[in-house]
Amino acid sequence: MIAIPEQGQDWPALKQALLEAKARDYSWKRGRMAVFFYYLDEALERIQQEAYMTFWTENNLGQRAFPSLARLEGEVVQMGLSLMQAPEGAGGTFTSGGSESIFLAMLAAREKARVAQANIVIPDTAHLTFDRAAWYLGMEVRRVPVAADRRSDVAAMAAAMDANTVALVGSAPNYPFGGIDRIAELGALATERGVWLHVDACVGGFLSPFLSRLGVPLPAWDFSVPGVTSISADIHKHGMAPKGASLLLLRDAALKAHHRFESKAWARGMYVAHTAQGTRPGGAVAAAWAVMNHLGQAGYLDCARRIMQARATIAAGVVALPGLEVLPGNHAILVYRSTDPALEIGRVATALDARGWLVSRQQEPDGIHLHLNPLHAEVAEEYLADLRDAVAEARAGAAPAMAAGRAY
Repeated sequence: MIAIPEQGQDWPALKQALLEAKARDYSWKRGRMAVFFYYLDEALERIQQEAYMTFWTENNLGQRAFPSLARLEGEVVQMGLSLMQAPEGAGGTFTSGGSESIFLAMLAAREKARVAQANIVIPDTAHLTFDRAAWYLGMEVRRVPVAADRRSDVAAMAAAMDANTVALVGSAPNYPFGGIDRIAELGALATERGVWLHVDACVGGFLSPFLSRLGVPLPAWDFSVPGVTSISADIHKHGMAPKGASLLLLRDAALKAHHRFESKAWARGMYVAHTAQGTRPGGAVAAAWAVMNHLGQAGYLDCARRIMQARATIAAGVVALPGLEVLPGNHAILVYRSTDPALEIGRVATALDARGWLVSRQQEPDGIHLHLNPLHAEVAEEYLADLRDAVAEARAGAAPAMAAGRAY
């Protein structure tokens, strides 16, 4: 057990201890991982830090005390709604991340429907955050196998619904493969059955609109689709803001009432919150606002261009290696696997890890999963050089196989 020290230490010594603590971490700044981080350059990093520090102690719970944060949050929400083609009268909430955005969406769907033994129907490629939210909320999750193209099987989802279904879910894109579900068909189904349709765009919300502008063919997925009730979109992913910053966006601002907590059942009086948090860091709002205004649409378009450049380079390099294939896709998610029984992908993963790359293993199918961001365009050739060596080492059987373990 570690106790608080009797005497405090000076900052230089503590800073050194922190640097030593992270010395063996994988280097995100060198692009050595394709999960957990989103990075453009040092100039944007400084803006993130300085904007956050400008509001580093302000509490976004107290917007009466800090009306500046109410204004900044409102502008961030409005920019998100505009990007995702929301109609007049739409609304939203700034949250700590995709998990909270999804939790609030499922809470609102349950509270709006008010049925006993509520269930949600989702494709089996949907993020496990939906299962976690349902676990918190006492709802059943009905995971439905996807179609052969790894996108939602709408007919099968319709068959899984009943009178207690309160929500349908589609991903734009899903995290395992980067495919966008059949949102238009799900919207029609949701409208026909009178249920909530949530689109999980935590990965794609701040990227897909700009991929479309680059000519990447993507199916409709946002509020332009009739029947879409809510969208989750993470600003701290391809919105390029620091953690934690996400949005829950709603077609109708009145729907916020269904995830609003209000009570005066204590001595202090009325307490109201639209999030699962109480205290909320003002710095996260300020930094998101600053990044969105600094990058502008031109900056986000450039980020999208770099991501697709990285994808094209890596995909071409992978398929040039005998025994490897890239799964179909055209988003920031890239998955590749072995097609040669003599080439075990787990050995490739181990050899890449030994070269300083954090490898995210895919379970089904057995493969390697990359979630690309702009920095990967700068390190794509370095990655491929190490991949070629890793494949040669794996074929020689020199490395043990890394199991397909925890997915992120």
